[in-house]
Amino acid sequence: MSKFFLEKYSTLDAYVPGEQPQDRKYLKLNTNESPYPPSLKVLDAAFKEASRLNLYSDPESKALTDALASSFGVGPENVLVTNGSDEALNFAFMAFCDSIVFPAVTYGFYPVIANLNGIPYREIPVTSDFRINVDDYIGIGDNIVIANPNAPTGICLSVSDIERIVAGNSGNIVIIDEAYVDFGAESVVPLTKKYDNLIVTQTFSKSRSLAGARLGFATASEELINDMKTIKDSINPYNVNRMTMAAGMAALADSEYYIANCREIEETRVYTVYALEDLGFEILPSKANFVFAKNPKISGGDLYRKLKDAGVLVRYFDKPGLTDFVRITIGTRSQMDTLIEKISEVLS
Repeated sequence: MSKFFLEKYSTLDAYVPGEQPQDRKYLKLNTNESPYPPSLKVLDAAFKEASRLNLYSDPESKALTDALASSFGVGPENVLVTNGSDEALNFAFMAFCDSIVFPAVTYGFYPVIANLNGIPYREIPVTSDFRINVDDYIGIGDNIVIANPNAPTGICLSVSDIERIVAGNSGNIVIIDEAYVDFGAESVVPLTKKYDNLIVTQTFSKSRSLAGARLGFATASEELINDMKTIKDSINPYNVNRMTMAAGMAALADSEYYIANCREIEETRVYTVYALEDLGFEILPSKANFVFAKNPKISGGDLYRKLKDAGVLVRYFDKPGLTDFVRITIGTRSQMDTLIEKISEVLS
């Protein structure tokens, strides 16, 4: 680091995204992107908006906000559009959290956001089978963030379990990160009408095939959304560009295309789980567009490296308790057949 880098950031461990190698062509099953392209309506909308890139985007994202509100059955005052859901999470951390807790096994960006903003955090252990024990979060007197379904496990909590957590911490903020909710879990956005301490974040990156567009949103009470807007407008008023807004609105309008893709991914997930189990893998029960898998014949690190040599990328987490596993994104049926073939070769 340079001599000018501020001391308060000197111990910051930045988030490490999944590999995006440029040196060769890989089968990419490591970053939970959709294997399906945006719909033609989305591409057309983005292309048309490109001719207006000389003009600033709407800082209120009004048209997209209205479309999201209509889609989710909330008011426009209950929606904040963001540059990916990570931005929504950062705004919520900044606006409301002087401390926070989250599971010890979860999305790796949470401790990074906390450290960046000087927010003390505590990690609550998961059970031996990687589940979140709801009782551990009832009445803990702290702000909470939970990914549901969780990452990298794919395990999800029920709506009733989440409501217990929200109701049991009425004096603190509860953030539910629903990045993967569209692959078989149930959203708790309706609970934002009942609880003024609940924030729900979602993204267009996974189920809506717009990872490269960077679009997310938060839903919450009008008061919480206004507080987060204050943070947003103090950092980057024009946080979402014109083409992304147009693409997001078209994706919402073309929901049948994306719902069909999600159902296809769910079916391929089931197919992949059975195929991996036939090869001796243990798979955690996933409601996401990925599975977390281990095989007693090989360590997670060795499997990751051998698959990479064979042209297939999966995600490996070199962290205590996770080193036996790899996280595998669910692609198309053909892509998963290639994965199974390569894994069979590795194991043999």
